[in-house]
Amino acid sequence: MVDTLTGNVADLVTDAAGRAPGRAALVDSASGRTLTWQETDRAVNAFAARLVDAGLEEGDRVAIVLPTSAEFCVALFGVLRAGGIAVPAAANSPELSRLLEDSGARFVVGDGFAAPDLDAASDVHPVARGGEDIAVVCYTSGTAGVPRGVMLSHRALLSNVGQCAQLKPAPVTATDRVLLVVPLFHLYGLGPGLLQVAAAAATAVLLETFGVERALAVCAEHRVTALVGVPAMYQAFAATDPERLANGLSTVRLLTSGAAPLAPAVLSAIKQVTGLPVFEGYGLTETGPVLTSTLVGGVAKPGSVGRPLPGVELRLVDSDGRPVGVPGDPDEPEWFDGDEPETGRVAARGPNLFSGYWPDGAHGPDDEGWFRTGDVGYLDVDGDLRLVDRANDLIIVNGFNVYPNEVERVLDELPQVAECAAVGVPDERTGEHVVAVVVLRADAALTEDEVRDHCAERLARFKVPRAVRFVDELPHSATGKVRRASLRSSVA
Repeated sequence: MVDTLTGNVADLVTDAAGRAPGRAALVDSASGRTLTWQETDRAVNAFAARLVDAGLEEGDRVAIVLPTSAEFCVALFGVLRAGGIAVPAAANSPELSRLLEDSGARFVVGDGFAAPDLDAASDVHPVARGGEDIAVVCYTSGTAGVPRGVMLSHRALLSNVGQCAQLKPAPVTATDRVLLVVPLFHLYGLGPGLLQVAAAAATAVLLETFGVERALAVCAEHRVTALVGVPAMYQAFAATDPERLANGLSTVRLLTSGAAPLAPAVLSAIKQVTGLPVFEGYGLTETGPVLTSTLVGGVAKPGSVGRPLPGVELRLVDSDGRPVGVPGDPDEPEWFDGDEPETGRVAARGPNLFSGYWPDGAHGPDDEGWFRTGDVGYLDVDGDLRLVDRANDLIIVNGFNVYPNEVERVLDELPQVAECAAVGVPDERTGEHVVAVVVLRADAALTEDEVRDHCAERLARFKVPRAVRFVDELPHSATGKVRRASLRSSVA
């Protein structure tokens, strides 16, 4: 087994090749190519050797601009084995040029430096990098502003793999065939996806882009047993023909979701058709990425993201960083009155946390190891975390807090609504007011007054949208998060 505190992430491949050399490692649905773990390890060696021959030095950044594919996987592990720092990137991202400049990437795989040859073989002497050395600089999605480079050490990534592996049922076991369609340039696809598969010496079924029919066909063809998904995927599954969905996922034992909240109605619809709950998790790029999962408690609870993984400490703090529930200054007012749950910013501590932001490690965990996220939540009676919203998405109307998710849950109750978002826009009289942005289902009709009347029956007056905008689509990140920053500017 790979040592989580000193090992190199690429050691996962060597370890898998030693345990299960002939087992399928990477099944590339686009090319039809399958590599065993032994073949994958050999290709990783060859690519690492090619990088070293090209002049790669320890700590050089190597951008990987490839689609989800066997070549991406080999490139990632090859960069790490050669002693470099991988910088995964989306080829079609408008931020690509800025990312390349900011990271100082010396090589760009897929754009100027050829993708790995999966049949190549060569010996390489692995560089002794691991542990606290940076393995990946992964850029945030930029949903709240300009993307930032998150510095993740080998220790952080391997620790999170080990933490996830302790869950029961385990997210990935040696006999699993895991559908990986969440982009590998995103840490959610990379960590709980590819790295977890490698650690278990399981099989990754790689799908470049998601489409319901294609995904279900691939699941059936390769007898997929586990899905690493996002809410947008499950929302699309829930809208498809129930018999088609049940047949396509007939071999699946475990469904997991992350990266954004999953609507309770979608969770219910999936379980009704497949008999499988969807286990939700929560985390950030900065936390390697997984912090909590409903797998910890063993129950897929609607609206909950579960409890901390083994080795992760979680607490809620106020705006000054003080733990919620700890007596403060008696002369200071409380955040909420007695009718509201005790809500605070989510803070985390554990070996899976990042080393700060590129390039100087700024704004990482504090001296005691705690990192305060931008998410607001509360603990329910079972001790499970329930997220309220992003702190920077908070809407303040006449001094009262309005959390967009609360408004969106009410909007989702309308059967005509396919997707929605609530944002705050400046208001000279109230500071801000709520605007609902709504995407209607095909052939559905809904008026602004109908939306507002529905909200008025369920929400306090200051939370009711002042305006409703109907649009064809919402702006999303690669993993389905609504880009509220761009949405706010478009409706203001």
